[in-house]
Amino acid sequence: MTRVQTLSLAIGVALAALAVGWIAGRATNDSPTAGTSIDGPAAERKVLYYRNPMGLADTSPVPKKDSMGMDYVPVYADDAPPAAPGTVVLPPDKVQALGVRTEAVKRGALSATVRTSGTVEVDETRQYAIAPRFEGWVERLYANQTGMRVSAGQPLLSVYSPQLAAAQQEYRLADETARRLAGSDPASAASMVRLRDAARTRLRNWEISDAQMGKTGLVLTAPADAVVIEKPVVQGARFEPGETILRLADLSKVWVIAKVPAAQAAGIQPGQTARFETVALPGQVAEGEVTFVQPVIDAMTRTVDVRIALPNPAGDLRPGLYGTVVLEEPGAGPVLTVPRSAVLDSGTRQVVLVETGPGRFAPRDVSLGRRGGDRIEILDGLTEGEQVVVSANFLIDAESNLQSALQGLEGHTGHGAPSGTAEDPHAGHGEDAADPHAGHGDEASDPHAGHSMPATPEETPPAPTGHEGH
Repeated sequence: MTRVQTLSLAIGVALAALAVGWIAGRATNDSPTAGTSIDGPAAERKVLYYRNPMGLADTSPVPKKDSMGMDYVPVYADDAPPAAPGTVVLPPDKVQALGVRTEAVKRGALSATVRTSGTVEVDETRQYAIAPRFEGWVERLYANQTGMRVSAGQPLLSVYSPQLAAAQQEYRLADETARRLAGSDPASAASMVRLRDAARTRLRNWEISDAQMGKTGLVLTAPADAVVIEKPVVQGARFEPGETILRLADLSKVWVIAKVPAAQAAGIQPGQTARFETVALPGQVAEGEVTFVQPVIDAMTRTVDVRIALPNPAGDLRPGLYGTVVLEEPGAGPVLTVPRSAVLDSGTRQVVLVETGPGRFAPRDVSLGRRGGDRIEILDGLTEGEQVVVSANFLIDAESNLQSALQGLEGHTGHGAPSGTAEDPHAGHGEDAADPHAGHGDEASDPHAGHSMPATPEETPPAPTGHEGH
């Protein structure tokens, strides 16, 4: 290669290097740097972080997806700050997409309705036990079937008792003798009258009527229109004094025992109306009256027994029948109420979401009162006319909790070193202030200064050559 060709090649390489350097410098000057703005839609909003789409309190500095494959939602720096802690701001399109609905806080009467289960039982005041007060045998059993209907005065059974027969015979003889001696021997007649009266007293103690005292044997009759609900004896059986041989019940009126939760029993009082429905009698509703509210709570079920008296002229309400009881409590005076769906109850606090402006929702603690139908009384925390969220409030509440958690996190990070000159605690004190040993010489800044240390190979000065003198 000739000298001229070599020189031309070197000049070409130098010119190419200069061109590449100029292009790189141009590109570097045109690229955005810290503190410069970028034109276009991407530069209009700055992303601070990305939050979980399900409202969980976790964030990411870069775009990502959750375990369900949903994209994390960007949070921009120019988002309007909430007016109060936990306030959520939603654009109109998101409000519509979530199906957010609000309703005004209203003042009106609140009537509570309690629905619970109930069972038909026999009216205890309309039960009758056939239990002779003497011993004997059942000679003839007319009411020989459980469930048999009997009328008042209808024979139930005939009995034989040696004690009864002896008392009846004594009464008859004393009565006949007193009548016969009344004119001839007044003293003996008086003695027979006393004996007859003693026999009558004994028979009456056994519940034997005057018409039955002079007869032989005894027929027991039904005390009222009733149904035989128990028949523990059979014909020919022996019975002891006071032993129940038949049990009857008048089912023209029955009881329904309703199991009312203890939290709903406070407003139930005797005298209020009640309804009873059962699938066994479709389309029929029996109305009655509360006659008794149990003063104690069942320790196992945590319920209060409420007794309801129902008419049962057709006998369709059979003891043991299961159904639903509806108790209508009298309405309270005008009170503040909201729909039940507006209240978010965590167990420790009750919160409603109040619309403070278009698309702005703030959580507010409330105190709850009575419940009636689909509405609930508000004792404190709201005023009449305020708009509360009644649908999609769970999603907004999750967003509110997330914002509160992030605000708390930002509050903790605010205790670190702030930006600007305040980042250097020695700013404003001069350059020497940054070095606590400034002004004490070089040796003061080096703890090893003044001590003889062997030099490293890098620190060893090169030996002088013979050319340095020249």
